[in-house]
Amino acid sequence: MKSNCYNDLEGRVAIVTGATSGMGREIAIRLAEQGSSIIINGRNQKRGLDAVEEIKDKNGSAIFIRGDVSIPKTNKTLVEAAIETYGRLDFLVMSAGELGIGSITEIDIQTWEKTIATNLNSVFYLLHYGLPELKKSKRGSVVVIGSIAAFKVFPNHPAYCASKGALTQLVRQVALDFGPQVRINQVCPGQVDTPLLRNSVRAFDNPEEIIKQTEEKLPMKRLGLPKDIAEMVLFLLSDKSSWITGSSFVVDGGSLCIP
Repeated sequence: MKSNCYNDLEGRVAIVTGATSGMGREIAIRLAEQGSSIIINGRNQKRGLDAVEEIKDKNGSAIFIRGDVSIPKTNKTLVEAAIETYGRLDFLVMSAGELGIGSITEIDIQTWEKTIATNLNSVFYLLHYGLPELKKSKRGSVVVIGSIAAFKVFPNHPAYCASKGALTQLVRQVALDFGPQVRINQVCPGQVDTPLLRNSVRAFDNPEEIIKQTEEKLPMKRLGLPKDIAEMVLFLLSDKSSWITGSSFVVDGGSLCIP
């Protein structure tokens, strides 16, 4: 399954959360193609096992750990599984996400708390348990999947925007404390064609029209694809980005350029 684009990713071990669909799945598969072993995490058993099977069919190595990363114990289990199965941990990719649609007066407290727990607290949990192992790697690297919602706001997404904005500062702070042994960066996608995006536009009365309008407004005239994000993630995990940490990279087809 080995591809030659990023030779230094071969033989490494990665945990990828939110890896049963969309960007997370694409990242996991692309990492496996480079020769990394993957701990795939998500809540959907069938999709998780399907991703593992796809990787193994191409002679890659992966296991699936089902669990909700908004729960601290799930993250501890992921790190333990990496060490028990592969004997090391080199990379963390946090791609799990929750929308929490509803205005600040309409959204219920449970939805707010679940969105913050999934988008923000889960990153803390996995860093808390995973960073000690990444330090042993000497070349540990973390990529947090944020959003352009860290830099602009969207109607009826208060919890989502708040949680994604907080990730930007968390990434900077962890970079300060854990360099040079571990690097950490954030990728902030724009409108990528994933199940999460399709659910997000339900906040509007005309979701399909919003998709079409978005494509027309973007300078690149199309929605992003999961592979667009995966390519940036692989670069940031690899030694090709060895002097990059604490940074946020917008990959949005020019969305933030729109007046």
